[in-house]
Amino acid sequence: MFEPASFLFGLNEETGVATITLNRPDRLNALTFEVYDELRRSFAELHDDGSVRAIVITGSGRAFCSGGDVEDIIGALFERDFRGLLEFTRMTCDLVLSIRRCRKPVIGALNGTVAGAGAVIATACDMRVAAESAKIAYLFTRVGLSGADMGAAWMLPRIVGLAKASELLMTGEFISAQEAHRIGLYNRVVPDGEALEAATELADKLALGPSFALEITKDALNREASMDFVSALEAEAQIQAALMVHPDFREAYDAFTEKRNPDFL
Repeated sequence: MFEPASFLFGLNEETGVATITLNRPDRLNALTFEVYDELRRSFAELHDDGSVRAIVITGSGRAFCSGGDVEDIIGALFERDFRGLLEFTRMTCDLVLSIRRCRKPVIGALNGTVAGAGAVIATACDMRVAAESAKIAYLFTRVGLSGADMGAAWMLPRIVGLAKASELLMTGEFISAQEAHRIGLYNRVVPDGEALEAATELADKLALGPSFALEITKDALNREASMDFVSALEAEAQIQAALMVHPDFREAYDAFTEKRNPDFL
């Protein structure tokens, strides 16, 4: 795994939990062109890494991620023509797609500021564990851009509902961790300094689970968002029948009857 200085990668070989830490604390972990690109490549690599069973993404210092770096990205964008701008916006969308397509559960450990592209990266995670100080904002309209950025207008209404998503994406205002938890955007809020530990504990629990079943569940959540109900029912019927012949289903039964913890593949 490539490890640039702007983010760090670690793997607990015993549990199979990988941790990505955005590592530009002096810039509130603001993203550069290179970080966008390396993150999307990293999630694509983790997708096929058999040693990884779950992923945690977090930030060092006082922030999870404050979005695109004003100096390194925003200023440079004014020098690009439309084709160059589209190349950049498609790359940012590819990062979100790589998170959503990654077959491993991805958990955001959110600390401090979660803003702009950082807020969308957090939204793309399967679950979010946040510190009490982890305020969040989708800032795009406040700089004259669409609130529909990096898939936010597709993902956010499915998490918090259309009305609340409209408010968050149109106003660009920060909400507190407590409010984000109340509306279902954050799965859990913990005291400051404990988000990474709590997220890692959740990742450890998922890593002990049936990895193929979790992969199929994530894929179904992605796919069924665009299906009608009847199609979704048929897809789930076929998926479940297929998983019933997977060794993990037998292992779960044997472990139950033998009164032990299952040892999933």
